[in-house]
Amino acid sequence: MQDDDKKLAAETAIAEIRDGMRVGLGSGSTVAFAIAAIGRQLASWPKATFFSTSQSTTRAAREAGISIARFADQVEIDLAIDGVDEIDPQFCAIKGGGGALLREKVVASAAERMVAIADGSKQVGVLGAPVPVEVLPFAQMFVAGRVAALDGEPMLRAAGDKEYRTNQGNLILDCHFGAIFDSEKLAFELQAIPGVLGHGLFLTEVAAAYIADKGVVTKMERNAA
Repeated sequence: MQDDDKKLAAETAIAEIRDGMRVGLGSGSTVAFAIAAIGRQLASWPKATFFSTSQSTTRAAREAGISIARFADQVEIDLAIDGVDEIDPQFCAIKGGGGALLREKVVASAAERMVAIADGSKQVGVLGAPVPVEVLPFAQMFVAGRVAALDGEPMLRAAGDKEYRTNQGNLILDCHFGAIFDSEKLAFELQAIPGVLGHGLFLTEVAAAYIADKGVVTKMERNAA
């Protein structure tokens, strides 16, 4: 059922794509459904250009017949489509469970419009999931200490019996803060730590969300009256 809702949200959201758009594709299981749907409808957008936030997304896109352009040449794009780990009623989100948070934030920030896609389990009243923090390996313990000083519990992400590495070769600390009642303050404090390259608090980027729950998709706009 959860996968059905993910698929439904993803397939509904790609209606936002228009021919000629520059479109950023996020990462994760929900975006995988969007990529597959875009591949099936690719002929509808012959002049659209697509960009990827991770190596896994690039592989999935190419398998679906979607060419991925070089994002490093872009100043801005038109649309970003990505999943979320959690999203609250103010459209503040936590992302990075898949490890691509830094690239995802760059692409989301470059987009004129970012839409989030998710199943209903990702909707929360208050953010509280672990906040992924991408860390320069040199600064691992220093950053962990500073996170602890913010009353967080940093856990080094593992991949089997090894430490997890991002596409940039960095580490991720999954930082548990419990319920986050002042996400803006926490985001500022995390970003101010030397050695932190990015964090998974997406507070201003999401413009709209497509949430599917029990087979029904609800579209929500940040600036709706």
